Amino acid sequence: MTANNMRDDWWKQAVVYQIYPRSFKDVNGDGLGDIAGVTEKMDYLKNLGIDAIWLSPFYPSDLADGGYDVIDYRNVDPRLGTMADFDAMAAAAHEAGIKVIVDIVPNHTSNKHKMFIEALAAGRGSAARDRYIFREGRGEHGELPPNDWQSLFGGPAWQQVDDGQWYLHMFAKEQPDLNWKNPDVHEEFKKTLRFWSDHGTDGFRIDVAHGLAKDLDSVPLADMDPAAVQHVLPADGAFSPLWDRPEVHDIYREWRQVFNEYNPPRFAVGEAWVKAESQHLYASTDELGQVFNFEFAEANWFADEFRTAIADGLRAAEETHGSTTTWVMNNHDVPRSPSRFGLPQVKDAPYHQLAHDWLLRDGETYRENRELGTRRARAAALMELGLPGSAYVYQGEELGLFEVANIPWDRLEDPTPFNTRRNFTDKGRDGCRAPMPWKAADCGEPASWSPDFITGGTFGFGPEQGDSADAHLPQPAWFKDFAADVEADDNGSMLHLYRKLLQLRQTVLTATGDTSADLLDMGDTVVAYSRPATEGRRFLSVTNFGDEPIALPDDAVAIANSVPLTDDGKLDSDASVWLLLG
Repeated sequence: MTANNMRDDWWKQAVVYQIYPRSFKDVNGDGLGDIAGVTEKMDYLKNLGIDAIWLSPFYPSDLADGGYDVIDYRNVDPRLGTMADFDAMAAAAHEAGIKVIVDIVPNHTSNKHKMFIEALAAGRGSAARDRYIFREGRGEHGELPPNDWQSLFGGPAWQQVDDGQWYLHMFAKEQPDLNWKNPDVHEEFKKTLRFWSDHGTDGFRIDVAHGLAKDLDSVPLADMDPAAVQHVLPADGAFSPLWDRPEVHDIYREWRQVFNEYNPPRFAVGEAWVKAESQHLYASTDELGQVFNFEFAEANWFADEFRTAIADGLRAAEETHGSTTTWVMNNHDVPRSPSRFGLPQVKDAPYHQLAHDWLLRDGETYRENRELGTRRARAAALMELGLPGSAYVYQGEELGLFEVANIPWDRLEDPTPFNTRRNFTDKGRDGCRAPMPWKAADCGEPASWSPDFITGGTFGFGPEQGDSADAHLPQPAWFKDFAADVEADDNGSMLHLYRKLLQLRQTVLTATGDTSADLLDMGDTVVAYSRPATEGRRFLSVTNFGDEPIALPDDAVAIANSVPLTDDGKLDSDASVWLLLG
């Protein structure tokens, strides 16, 4: 166990590795990753040098939204294993000194959840139906939805049931939104938090944390602006019936009481797409403890955008006494960073605009410069992992995987393309969810429907012995060069870089327990910060976004580089270095 993980507040500077279980490792050969697969790869995770694993939903689900349509919050999807498998995985993680975080999805359930089935059967005005958000429709016979809101996945945000009422679903129609004004809902989730805590879970990631509290009664539904479905408030102080409402903090203060029943107290990190000035409320030690800072994941490759992201994150941590900020470069919802950084960069472009446009056309709209994207992703890794606070690493990030942008339409699983395909607007998020490549030797043959993908093999994603189904999402042939076994033997690989950085982070930085940092001014095209290091030294991270090499302090010793320094000791363009001073 690392020195960091021996502290009760281990989460303040943890490196958390996000696992998308269905695409991580398949032990039983059905083409779908499973809980036992996580256990099998525990040595790999320990050797990587992480502090914790976060498992995206592994609960019983119809997979209308990659497992975020939960049928039973207190069980394991039979396709992914059993509760015994989970207990064994948690025990193996703890034996390896790794904490366990699970995903909680409190904004909505599956439409197959027992509470929703009860709501449908009970009918209008029932206590069971009040657990969800049902409303009467418009029109002479209620044949029109209550208003014109569109789901975040595309299509109407309302679905009509057999008796004529409509229920709200801000995501897929299989994900009815819960009514958090109902006390039954509160009790259901407190029971769930205790259940997983009792099964060895150390913390929770809260999905759509800013969306639980809703007010659909203050203003007539028909008068509500369709723009109200946006993830953040439309303007300071503006009315939002759905997002970042003050009442949501009452819920998390209630959860904090549950967290504090355990020793050490459980913690949670909220997925709250809110303005920087609101983040500290969710991250309060009276509430969740941490909140995701997505500015790294949103930034284009410009120095000022990353400098602002770092400044905002550090400031948010200062505003929340007892907490720290988080840093997120990749996750299961955004195009992978080597691809993002390898596309043309547009100043102040909307969130991943070019990346999504590129996905729209099967990766053919713009030229993806993979060499440049990889160079920048390596530089970004140093810039991120040297910062105080928690860093969240998404599976495959440590391998430098690119987005699989050309998955055929008929092989996609994400609900977004099925709701938007007619408008040809978005292929969805499956490009970052293709199953992990573990072994280059197990690469199969080119698929009959596409020479770019393989069939009859899974790059070690499936079991080593016996028959194995093709992976649930297709794997591109170029995965062969990024398999974990190939990178493990290559000192210049992304995997080697991540292992080195995480080891240095533990011994040089987090071992101090100090979470302070100072941004430094080294020019408009440079992002630099310093923080205390072990043995009384000073740590310095420098990233050069400019076109020309830059000079470094004369008394500095380089301990890690994204690329080698120039012959005269300068930091080249699109590169980062870690230095020790004193």
